[in-house]
Amino acid sequence: MSGRFATDRPFWRCLLGMIGLCLLAGCSPNQDPDQLTLGGPFEFTSQDPSRDGYVYTRMQVAETLLDVDDQGNFLPGLATDWHASDDGLTWTLTLRDGVRFHDGTPMDAAAVVNALRMARLKPGVIAKAPIEGIEEAGPSTVTVTLARPYALLPAVLAHFSAAILSPASFHGEGQVDWMYGTGPYQIRSFEPPHSLVVERFDDYWGEPAHIESAAYLTGHRAESRALQVMAGQTDIIYTLDPASLDLLTRHEDVAVHSDTIPRTIQIKLNASHPFMAERDARRAMSLALDRASLVRQVMRVPDSQANQLAPPAMADWHRDDLPELAHDPEQARQLLTGLGWTPGDDGILQRDGERFELEMITYADRPELMVIATVVQAQWRDVGIDLSVQVVNASAIPRKHLDGSLETAVVARNYGNIADPLGVFLADYGDGGSGEWGAMGWHNDDVPALLKAMQATTDPAVYRRDAQRVSAILAAEMPVIPLAYYTQQTAVSDRVLDFSFDPYERNYRLSEMRFQEQ
Repeated sequence: MSGRFATDRPFWRCLLGMIGLCLLAGCSPNQDPDQLTLGGPFEFTSQDPSRDGYVYTRMQVAETLLDVDDQGNFLPGLATDWHASDDGLTWTLTLRDGVRFHDGTPMDAAAVVNALRMARLKPGVIAKAPIEGIEEAGPSTVTVTLARPYALLPAVLAHFSAAILSPASFHGEGQVDWMYGTGPYQIRSFEPPHSLVVERFDDYWGEPAHIESAAYLTGHRAESRALQVMAGQTDIIYTLDPASLDLLTRHEDVAVHSDTIPRTIQIKLNASHPFMAERDARRAMSLALDRASLVRQVMRVPDSQANQLAPPAMADWHRDDLPELAHDPEQARQLLTGLGWTPGDDGILQRDGERFELEMITYADRPELMVIATVVQAQWRDVGIDLSVQVVNASAIPRKHLDGSLETAVVARNYGNIADPLGVFLADYGDGGSGEWGAMGWHNDDVPALLKAMQATTDPAVYRRDAQRVSAILAAEMPVIPLAYYTQQTAVSDRVLDFSFDPYERNYRLSEMRFQEQ
């Protein structure tokens, strides 16, 4: 999809949605009464944790050594204890007793060492950690030795790419043909990229699941997913689009859950582009944006506008002393005039014979992003910036970052992708100030140095001090423009009880849910 100007797409989507709902209303629910059906936008192509592991931790097939609570604190997972040596170079983990894989074999130190070594061979956060060795230190004890102190290790071991699988899961050079995890559900059928069915694992070490089986179905169009839950064909729909919220909130058999999660919707931009290299140009682009109107009228989440990258829940990184980002188109025009831009006959700014025109890309996995991009398009047009919008696959963001062709992009950055936000900031700003999902073409010496030093910090006060300094620099330099803090919108059928949403998006918590009749 592409478009030069914002259109009335929300209206047409609502109209098509109503038509679709009428058609679906004539259908009978076709669900298995004992199976929980979930719908979301994310495709999967593999059972390998390094590629699609988030699907399997969410569906509670795979588990990690450490778990994470709603505040980002570490909890025991498959390991019940973990601690570092005094010099910070050796971590010792004690494994939980009585855990079995889905193939019936015990989870012991040998299996854990094998799984972590396999994970180290593939792309993922564990491959970037300064690990020198992973060894058995007893039947239920594993040690990890490091080349240097690395406070991020617990967060790495809680990441889905470090999920612990049975040795029988791996074949050849470590590829995973069939996943044998340790979770309360095991895989029954696997039909990539759209269908995954799991069933209860009766030998689970913890509390058994209430619901016998669950199916995850990928649906590309947010409107269609919303219609499915209204028609009784799906129990839970994740990641709703704003246009469907009004319909769903009026539906008596469906509840909409709104959960704040550590994601920020932000504009990634190429600071090496001649139009955006000056800080005042980026400030002008920010001043042109009416965030309050955006979150209230488009996203339907008032007061969620962002004034910095780290969401308020990330207290060490979020600065309470930063003011709201102003909406001041006149000041934006003045800044751009000061940079030599003057309006052309069509109102678009020109400088040295070049029009101020840019491309913005975004992706359909987060349906609100397309709408937000068209709003940005209209608001930048008001100060003389001509923006074209393209919808692409999410993989195009890092690809176009690496080949240098990206100009601007609207993304929903997950600062909880790894339990310690330091891992995300390192990925986004650690390479001279740039990263695939963070800044681009922006060079800064202080931020990478601070982030590098924080990897060895064990003092919480020092960690917070340096995190606050990083956030202050990013807010002042604006290599990425924050727009809004993300609210996860989920529609849940009234036959489902005990639904809750994990703000770190690691776990759909299926095993805690029940059907009304149970």
